[in-house]
Order: sequence, then C-alpha cells, then structure tokens
Amino acid sequence: MEQLAVVWRQMVLDRDAGADVRDLPGIAVRWADCRFPFWNCVTLTDVGAGAQLVGERLRQAAGIMRDKERPGFLWVFEGLLDESGRAALGPAAERAGLRYAFPGTGMAGDLLPLPEPTHPELTFVRASTDELLRAYADINARAYGFDLEDGRDGLLGSRLWKERVHAYLGLRDGTPVTCAATVEAQGRLFVLLVATEPGAERRGYGEAVTRKALHEGGRATGLARATLHATAAGAPVYPRIGFVPNSPMGFFTLRN
Repeated sequence: MEQLAVVWRQMVLDRDAGADVRDLPGIAVRWADCRFPFWNCVTLTDVGAGAQLVGERLRQAAGIMRDKERPGFLWVFEGLLDESGRAALGPAAERAGLRYAFPGTGMAGDLLPLPEPTHPELTFVRASTDELLRAYADINARAYGFDLEDGRDGLLGSRLWKERVHAYLGLRDGTPVTCAATVEAQGRLFVLLVATEPGAERRGYGEAVTRKALHEGGRATGLARATLHATAAGAPVYPRIGFVPNSPMGFFTLRN
C-alpha cells in the first residue's frame, strides 16, 4: 500500500501538476483524472480496519470517485483489514455503489541483482522516446482492454518515463510485443505496467521483459528489494523470478 501511494504520487503528478494527491484519514487519493484509468486511484490505508470502519471508508472513497470526471479504481489491500473487515468488504462495497472489477496480489522479494536476461525470440529496447512510449502504451491498452488513446494519455510526452523509469519493450522481429518497467521508490524497485500483446502470451515474453526491467533498474540503483501488484494473469509468473505473495487485493469501480 505504501509503495502504491509513493509511486502513484509520481505518476499522477507527471500527468498533471494539479492532480488530486491527498492523504486523508484512512484514504490515499492519487487521481490524475486522465483517460488512463490506472492513474486514477484511491486506496484504503487503515491498518486492522474492522467491518464498521471498512464500510465508512468505502462510502468515502466512492464519494471521492463520483466527484471525478474520469473513471478509475479503488484498490483494497485485504491484508490490511481484520477478519470482520474482510468478511464485510463485498457487501459494504455493494452498499457504497461499488462493483468488484478484478483481483490482484501484492508481492515482494529480495531478489536483486538479477543476471542479464535473454529470450530466443526477443530483443530489448528502453522506451526512451515518444515513439517507443506509444508502443508501450498501446500494448497496455490492448492487454487491458482500453482504447488506444486512453493508454497513450497515460504515457505520451512523459519526461519521467523517458528519463527516470526503467521501461523496456521486448521486440519480436522488430515489433514490440511485451513491456515492463521499474522505478525506485523508498529504497525498493517497484514493477509497473507489465503487459503482453493479446495472442503473444504464454511464450515467456512477460517474464523475460520483467527480468530485463528489474536487471536494468537494479544495475542503475543498486537496490536489492522489489515490489509489485500482480493481476491474475501475471500472478503465476512473478514467483518464478523470486517474488513472494504477501496480500490479496481487490480492485473496485463505481457501478454505472
């Protein structure tokens, strides 16, 4: 949760210097209000929250989300809730006008440095130009089912991504097919926006490009620990690199 709050502060302010970045009691707001839904984020921050507090926080979070122009996600780290809070989460979200979107898993590991990765079908290139960032954004948009312009609104023109984020594309026969990035955050490398073109999955591309982003980020920073938030599709991949799952997560959106 803390890694999300730190990294997303950078990401949303990179999109809009006037983005909504607030740390409220029990809620962190990191909302760029841009077309890329992942940069519009609210998360719960109480530790040991029970059923009553979870219900209150979900109502507050839904109210914040309703005031925004663009859609986004509420991230809930279930490991922060007590047993009653976890049991109450689904019904309380329903009452707050939220719907469950998809699951995730928080993971971390002391796994760096990693050796230089290779893949027989891929070459790697850093996404250090707008042309390459567009390819990076388009892979994410297609992988997550967003419009291409939504994905591009999240990355194009970003100096942060071109200069400070270790963002890499995996190219097959010169065509970008997979991508992953790492960025330094509070003494750790944070992995973000890993995606593979639909139809190119299950060939080891995602693991290879994630290893590349970790390798280069680790080489540049000297850090040993890395963290990430995995979707269901990526969850089986990361333990092979050395990540250890530590908290189930739920992503929620407003009901239409």
